[in-house]
Amino acid sequence: MKIRIGNEVLTEHIRARIRLDFRGEGKSGRFIFGGKTQEEIAEQVREQEVALLRNVPMQGIFLEDIDVSLDLYTVTESDGRRKREVAYAPIILTLRLENLDDLLPFTVKPEFRKIEFLSPENLQIHRLDVERLFFRVSQSIQEEVKKAELRFQ
Repeated sequence: MKIRIGNEVLTEHIRARIRLDFRGEGKSGRFIFGGKTQEEIAEQVREQEVALLRNVPMQGIFLEDIDVSLDLYTVTESDGRRKREVAYAPIILTLRLENLDDLLPFTVKPEFRKIEFLSPENLQIHRLDVERLFFRVSQSIQEEVKKAELRFQ
């Protein structure tokens, strides 16, 4: 990303903080053994996702920090017929990126909750960068729609 400060043009990475909340629903146990609670499942999902983030490299993204210190929380959700308790296990990622469109894999996830840009203070985006961003947004949405269609078939 190029940043203009006065007459100078600098190349600086974008730094962002993203919050993802991983969902956990309780499962009933089979036979004599009890199932896992929604908190245990949410914690397990969070641990698996953090392991993936730490061990799988992502092109154009440098993972600066993963904050897993946030407490789990539960919410009562209703699907129209019944109410149920669902637990969420949040994490906060601090990332350094080369381009804005590198954020898309995180922002199209259903776990995405919040984004905060840490630096630079101001961005000046070139027309071609905006075109590439919208193209990648379109691709990501189409992929998510295909995944959802496969799940519900």
